[in-house]
Amino acid sequence: MTTESDITPSAADRHHPMLKLALELGPLLIFFFANLRGAWLVERFPALSELGGPLFVATGLFMAATIVSLVVSKLVLGHLPVMPFVSGIVVLIFGSLSIYLQNETFIKMKPTIVNTLFGVALLGGLAFGRSLLGYVFNAAFQLDAEGWRKLTVRWGVFFLFLAVLNEAVWRNFSDDFWVTFKVWGTMPITIIFTMAQMPLILKHSITPAGETEK
Repeated sequence: MTTESDITPSAADRHHPMLKLALELGPLLIFFFANLRGAWLVERFPALSELGGPLFVATGLFMAATIVSLVVSKLVLGHLPVMPFVSGIVVLIFGSLSIYLQNETFIKMKPTIVNTLFGVALLGGLAFGRSLLGYVFNAAFQLDAEGWRKLTVRWGVFFLFLAVLNEAVWRNFSDDFWVTFKVWGTMPITIIFTMAQMPLILKHSITPAGETEK
């Protein structure tokens, strides 16, 4: 099974940008609307009542949508993006535990686990002199060593921030608020953070060998 960076654009990615976006956001939107209309879905499809309450119904459909998304990504785009792939594995494990044990805690902690994993991996790599972010983004742009180090630190801390934020939200607010924030809060925060890194990227960008003007 082949995985590639979310940022490394394959030929298929360039030809299907909207499909790639839909595959990444689709499962989250299904999770949101299934939780919002859980009672209506159970009324229309009584078999879903076997999963439990609205959040468990949403979790089951989220898992199914995640599997479909990964399969379509592999078949159409030719690869499995690293972050959706890792996140998908955690979704399937924690989602299954949530439904089997009828315990919402497992699916609520999924973002905490995934973001902590990415944050620790990035910061831990720096401790051993490795900028793992460089392996992920090096096809998109070239930075000097200091640029990769700074960007890796920022992304590592940001992932840990998202983990703490998820814990604060699900432990202190309602299920509906947590689901809404997971879909409509986390994504805008991530986009804003990503755009805020552009000055650093531009400052530390280097011209790859062979592309200098002759």
